[in-house]
Amino acid sequence: MTPIAATPQPMTGLILSGGGARAAYQVGVLAAIADLLPNAECNPFPVIVGTSAGAINAVSLACGALHFGEAIRQLTAVWQGFHTHQVYRSDWPGVLHQASRFIGHSLLGLGGQVPVALLDNSPLGELLQDKLDFSGISAAVRARRLRAVAVTAFGYESGQAVTFYQGRATIDPWFRHRRVGVPTRLSLQHLLASASIPLIFPPVKINREYFGDGAVRQSAPISPALHLGATRVLVIGVSSNPQGEQANSVVVRPRNVKPPSLAQISGHMLNSTFIDSLEGDIELLERLNQMSRLIPQELHPRGLGLKPVEVLVVSPSQSVDEIAARHRHELPLALRAFLRGPGATRTSGAGVLSYLLFESGYCSELIELGYQDAMAQKTELSNFLGLVQPLRAQGDSLTVHEALGYPGRQPHELG
Repeated sequence: MTPIAATPQPMTGLILSGGGARAAYQVGVLAAIADLLPNAECNPFPVIVGTSAGAINAVSLACGALHFGEAIRQLTAVWQGFHTHQVYRSDWPGVLHQASRFIGHSLLGLGGQVPVALLDNSPLGELLQDKLDFSGISAAVRARRLRAVAVTAFGYESGQAVTFYQGRATIDPWFRHRRVGVPTRLSLQHLLASASIPLIFPPVKINREYFGDGAVRQSAPISPALHLGATRVLVIGVSSNPQGEQANSVVVRPRNVKPPSLAQISGHMLNSTFIDSLEGDIELLERLNQMSRLIPQELHPRGLGLKPVEVLVVSPSQSVDEIAARHRHELPLALRAFLRGPGATRTSGAGVLSYLLFESGYCSELIELGYQDAMAQKTELSNFLGLVQPLRAQGDSLTVHEALGYPGRQPHELG
């Protein structure tokens, strides 16, 4: 009798997309997952991939992969306590100095080879240096609690999306059209490069090239996780347009056509950078999955990557722009004055604001929304991660959500 071959265990990958302050939503989803786990200390994601602000969350998880629940608590506490001045200079001297440097360098050609942008994000570097212990990545890999973690940045000279990854030595680098995978020891510079939104934050030099936000020209955001060995992926997005919603909706024609403000234009550009490529990649992967299921197993071509990849997406159920508009008063006065001209402080320009509003009220509401959205998909998440969810008895330890101080509150009650 021929023995039945054991079915290989699925390798779960976590995809954390970019989106500036919108990435607070991801933290809420992760807090819900930690509460669903039978053992919150075990990392359920052997492969973690992040881009832009999602890269910061990804590396934070990887650094604490030996104690997943504690890593989530620390990450949530940081996002709940965020203030804009911890990410970029938002005081009058800082804003005016950076604006004058930007105008002088970009329009007048002054300033030599020093990279400049609209905002000075040096406080972010100081914060990450203080909060992250990169040695935790190596420790988690050695303990086999983590297979690999990766962050993607865009090379301004090469025009390539470069995925820097740290993990098992058996993972081979990859070379595709305008996207490559490079093994390295991740550092603060990789995170700052991946999160450097073009024109808003300055590029970062790594080795011999300047890099910016990894979402730029990232045509296949899910691909790095598959290269690193993931066979199923959980995608935590930051778009409040669920997959397929717009395709089935009625076209609404505006009655009063006004010229778009600079903030509106910038908001759409940021959305196209951070959201469109991810949603397109998810749609493509789902179509490939459908094609793969139609081909008999014995006829599957080898090496063409047609094996189905299970995908689960969690994304905001409410408009993130509207949430940002409700919290625009939290923006520091100097930055409010600086952004008033382009229209970012108006409701119509809240798209830009949703990426830049690193304030506790806004971030806390996004965290709570992420938690509630994930819990609304509790069954799907439990099945996807293969969890057996026991009921907590009275007197058990607090969940991550309860330990952070707001059990049972609804998003509109925060702030």
